Amino acid sequence: MSKYWSPQVHDLTPYVPGEQPREQLIKLNTNENPYPPAPAVEQTLREFNASDLRRYPDPSSSSLRAALADTFHVAAEEVFVGNGSDEVLALAFQAFFRQDKPLLLPSISYSFYPVYCRMYGIESRSIALTDNWEVDLEAFGNDNGGIIFANPNAPTGHGHGRKAIAALLERNPQSVVLVDEAYVDFGGESAIPLIHQYPNLVVTGTFSKSRSLAGIRLGYAVASRELIEGLERVKDSFNSYPIDRLAEQVGVAALSDPDYFDECRTRVITTREQTRDRMATLGFEILPSQTNFVLATHPTHDAGKLFIGLREQGILVRHFNTDALRDYLRISIGTDAEMDSLIEALETLCR
Repeated sequence: MSKYWSPQVHDLTPYVPGEQPREQLIKLNTNENPYPPAPAVEQTLREFNASDLRRYPDPSSSSLRAALADTFHVAAEEVFVGNGSDEVLALAFQAFFRQDKPLLLPSISYSFYPVYCRMYGIESRSIALTDNWEVDLEAFGNDNGGIIFANPNAPTGHGHGRKAIAALLERNPQSVVLVDEAYVDFGGESAIPLIHQYPNLVVTGTFSKSRSLAGIRLGYAVASRELIEGLERVKDSFNSYPIDRLAEQVGVAALSDPDYFDECRTRVITTREQTRDRMATLGFEILPSQTNFVLATHPTHDAGKLFIGLREQGILVRHFNTDALRDYLRISIGTDAEMDSLIEALETLCR
């Protein structure tokens, strides 16, 4: 620590991302897509004119916003883009949640949410999950300064349908409800069609998971024009050029091939269900998942020891050393070959 830090910095507990190992491991710890991005992405990278980098990018990211608007059947003015969905979320916390009343969020969800609350001095209140480890939308009262939850939720994997989200919005017309859809393409139902009926709804998403672009950093929000304008005001007060020229072109290319997109996410879903079945035969209890990962526990084998044992066999998964999740492993879905290696290692460790 330094005496030169601002007082707030001393009190921060930063988000800790999943390990990015330098050695060769089967990497099943950060929910990356096991398949490459759309072929058009590689073509775009090959054809990109490096001399264009001497110019600033389009501050409005018009091409990418138009492509997202076409994908989601909304207007370009109802789309916002940022440098990964983490940046979009950070801007949303500043734009919508610095209120006199507390922000409501699930007790177990994306661990960046409480980091943003501490960063921006936002009071929050955690809502316990149900006994089935589902986000309890019925428990979100209407006396709040906003609501945020991941749908499907991370790291538990359960997702609510559009009807349940609409009911939540009906009960909360006075504050912004943000639905984080980072994993929706692996089995969830998007709330984006609700934005025209509910002007207080913000839906965020990412290119990192189903679009296989975790390394390029692209995220977005879809909402009413009024809410998008709020995000733009905060963004332009922080960084007028968050999306670089190359990233914008790559994002447009990734959206141009819906058939490849469907093929890859279907493969992930199929492998996920096969993995759940195979782990169940080894005695694991696995929560139902609408994401590209599973959350699993074993009644007789310590999760921390399994985590270490898997790493010793060259397989990296995620173990959250918290009271609520200490007995669980979160395992990203890899290729069929990678999941075969996982099962073989677990067979050895669970003897």
